[in-house]
Amino acid sequence: MNASARHWPEYLIEVVGLGIFMMSAATMTAILEHPASPVHVLVPSPVMRRVLMGTAMGLTAMAIVYSPWGRRSGAHINPAVTLTYFRLGKISGHDAAWYACAQFIGGLVGIATAAVLLRHWIAHPHVNFVATLPGERGIEVAFVAETAISFLLMLVILSASNQPRLAPFTGVIVGLLIASFITFEAPLSGMSMNPARTFGPDLVGQVWRGLWIYFVAPPLGMLAAAELYVSIRGRLAVHCAKLHHDTGPCIFCGTPGVAAPEAAALR
Repeated sequence: MNASARHWPEYLIEVVGLGIFMMSAATMTAILEHPASPVHVLVPSPVMRRVLMGTAMGLTAMAIVYSPWGRRSGAHINPAVTLTYFRLGKISGHDAAWYACAQFIGGLVGIATAAVLLRHWIAHPHVNFVATLPGERGIEVAFVAETAISFLLMLVILSASNQPRLAPFTGVIVGLLIASFITFEAPLSGMSMNPARTFGPDLVGQVWRGLWIYFVAPPLGMLAAAELYVSIRGRLAVHCAKLHHDTGPCIFCGTPGVAAPEAAALR
């Protein structure tokens, strides 16, 4: 209860962070994919539309990571990321549970808000509430693809955020990865890497196709990446659970205003 009373701002930030991400995804998908959209007519190539979508969502992710709020909560906005940091011992079980709840609420509130604002546009089959669904190659390929991109994302996050020279650019690298995955991997699995991101559209749009993939594959891939990183670098090489750690307060390492690698040296 004491932790909940102290850390509620971080939980609220996780709600808002994923909510913003979902609203951005829904708006951009409607603009790019709805047949009545002038942009859809001007950009007939599906590949080019995915490039534009990837760019928009990559920039959205960067903005969340580097925003004052994202710097405070760590900008997980993903239960699989939070679970991985819990496995690494960088977030308490209490905070991890509240983070996950906040992320699912954020995904649901974000897509519900977008549904109100976009009305019939978001329900069109070409937009489909921005649900992440297995591609034409089937659920097996979608599962493998989701696991692979989740593995790569977490491995890159751990590798970048725990290196002093690369740590300030972790958000940029994550944004570039998201843009690349949307461009090249989305036709295979819809590119989720996030159970909360998939659950919100499935609930609001009543889609429910292949939901288990997005609950199993992202945690599996990210936990595997964490095990690989720890086996190579050691558990002490993971300094904090923030993607961008330059300002406090920090509920993870408890050293406000100190960058994560430096904070580890002070403890």
